[in-house]
Amino acid sequence: MPPFKLTSRPHFACATAVLVTSALILSGCGDTSNTGGNGTVTTPPPAGDDHAHAHPSEGPHHGDLVELGNEEYHAEIVHGDGGEVTIYVLDSAATKAVPIDATEVVINMTHEGEAEQFKLPATPDAGDPNGTSSRFSLKDEHLTEDLDADGVVAKLVITINGKQYTGKIEHDHDHEGHDHAH
Repeated sequence: MPPFKLTSRPHFACATAVLVTSALILSGCGDTSNTGGNGTVTTPPPAGDDHAHAHPSEGPHHGDLVELGNEEYHAEIVHGDGGEVTIYVLDSAATKAVPIDATEVVINMTHEGEAEQFKLPATPDAGDPNGTSSRFSLKDEHLTEDLDADGVVAKLVITINGKQYTGKIEHDHDHEGHDHAH
């Protein structure tokens, strides 16, 4: 004789309720570890993706992007064979210029055991309001070479609205079909 025998409707309803309750518990309905503040279930970002949104892989001037803060801002670094390095301050989406009141930005770098610091003065774009700049540049062949060298650790230090931001400069060394002079 089977251990479970349905002989009447009340037992069937009870068994159905147990099965439905079990399914709900096993599916995670009672789990609140991934709920938002209002009790709604939130979906975590896909594995390997640190961001819940998409943004460009390069800046509007085809340079490398540097994340500042919790993506509050971005900086774009463009450097060419002529030895000029230009930093553009961009918004959180890395698409629009953000003029700031800083007179310079700094690149701190360690290369071959030597620490170096480069100060890039403000070189305002034509559309930047008076007393602000969204662009900073420096002509320095040594800086350009170091930014392309292997084993370099470089960080951008920038102050925006009185708050200091530091972002790691990571250069894409895949130069195929890529011209630095923009």
